[in-house]
Amino acid sequence: MEKLLLVNFEKDPDSLYIGFEPQVFDDGKNGRGHLIIGWRVDGKVDVYHQASLTLDQAKYDIVGKGLANMVEVEMPLASFEVNDFGVQADYQFIDLLGRTIKIQIFEQNPKSRKPFGLLAPMGDAAENPSAMPLVLLHDFYFVRRKDTDFHVSIDGKVHSPDVLPVPMDWMNMYFARYSPKPLIATLNPAYDGPLSQEVVDEGVEQVTQENTTLELEWGGGFPKLKSLTRHNLVHDIKFSFDPAFPHLEAVKAGTSQEGHFLVEGHPSTGSISGDYLICANKESILMVLVPSKGWKPRPTKISLRLLYAVGKVFKQWPGTYRWEARLEKTKEGEWHMKSHWKRTGKVL
Repeated sequence: MEKLLLVNFEKDPDSLYIGFEPQVFDDGKNGRGHLIIGWRVDGKVDVYHQASLTLDQAKYDIVGKGLANMVEVEMPLASFEVNDFGVQADYQFIDLLGRTIKIQIFEQNPKSRKPFGLLAPMGDAAENPSAMPLVLLHDFYFVRRKDTDFHVSIDGKVHSPDVLPVPMDWMNMYFARYSPKPLIATLNPAYDGPLSQEVVDEGVEQVTQENTTLELEWGGGFPKLKSLTRHNLVHDIKFSFDPAFPHLEAVKAGTSQEGHFLVEGHPSTGSISGDYLICANKESILMVLVPSKGWKPRPTKISLRLLYAVGKVFKQWPGTYRWEARLEKTKEGEWHMKSHWKRTGKVL
């Protein structure tokens, strides 16, 4: 994803929508173009997209309460840029009820922006996620109310955008927010199938293949996983274990291991941490991963400390996720894994 913009009007809702989320793509998998997520009053989402995009509907089960409709539409107006003055966005399309939707934001504030990093609490609304969504927003900021033309209308009816309840950087803000450099990671997508194997010479402490680097330590003739780093064009994401995650062949029946893990990207976006558990019997190995410590931000200003203190969901929502996997060895000697995520409904 190249850019992301969220526009809320929950306090002045439409009969169907409470917000819109324009996104811009330009890659070999999704294509090049714009889409707009319509956040519905029932918690589900409608996805409107240009014909130039090729989207996977299954990926949207981690958005809100899931996908209601995916609709290809023409967008006579579809532009979104961030410049020295702020957001410049102009969208128009027809929704599934035949209504004209207009979203226009023209920010002309001469003061310098003071963006920061954030883990978006996107996963908080997901009821049956197939993965844990980590939406890391770099250079994130809110739309300033001063010197800004802001227009949202549905079928000719103008809706007032929500405002941020506290000032930031001594300025009043809309709750509309954006990132010109988002990074979306899906942690441990649900899987049912064989595990691929990587052959490593004994004593090797680092292995890099395509966009992944493994950091290893050795004991008893087996490698243990200290960390896994995914490389990408925005910023690397590192997944670390303490103690190191054991090799499957070294896990003996009747034994268990507990440990901690840490997920971190750019320092400005903070980190996610929690606990892992491995239990083995004669037939299978059970793995459990819980981001129980939630998200730890790195606020650089007092207004952010206040925001995170008031909006506890920012830090706590990861703790409501739980990943479980059952691994069994086939007669052919291959490992098969069946994994899933579930929401606990509370912070553990």
